[in-house]
Amino acid sequence: MRAETRGWFQGLQQFVLEHREKKPLVPPDDPALTAAERMILATQLATWLTGWESVERERRHWAALDPTTDSEPALIVTSSPVGIAVTEDLVSGGSPPAQALAGRAAAVTELEYRLWCIQHPDEHNARHVNLWNWIKTSVPEQRHHEFAAFPLATGEHYWLHRAGIRGAGEADRRDCHLWKWNGHHASLLKAFVRERV
Repeated sequence: MRAETRGWFQGLQQFVLEHREKKPLVPPDDPALTAAERMILATQLATWLTGWESVERERRHWAALDPTTDSEPALIVTSSPVGIAVTEDLVSGGSPPAQALAGRAAAVTELEYRLWCIQHPDEHNARHVNLWNWIKTSVPEQRHHEFAAFPLATGEHYWLHRAGIRGAGEADRRDCHLWKWNGHHASLLKAFVRERV
């Protein structure tokens, strides 16, 4: 990791500490919801970590084409409070892919990430790879027609699991998966849905 990358990364970590003193993370107070969200987000992150060597290979290839791009970037995971806890648990868990990320991975909220990047832009991801892994647990009613092929029963709600990678060249991706939540457990309705914009 280059010195300028390390400075950017350490600055983000300090910014997040200060931001959370003012606005602490508030996880859901529903244990069933927390468990369901944790399972979905942990599965996604574990899948990424298992294939992390290919992501790093693509990043190095991309960095070789542009001398301003660090081939050993910081890894910034943007997620919910539950996803942040999952990320911290997995990265500190000691698996070989997680060990490779030790000291250069941070889990932050989307707001923390965006505020930092406004003040310290890294527009072309020269210093970092961003993974996002979060669930929209409150899909507005006016969007339900998009998912008419998957009708809900009384008391059920749509969830949209959004996940992606940016800053890894050919490994970049953006995915969305449709789930339903019935108040007790989550069920996958359709993987890789296309959201209408």
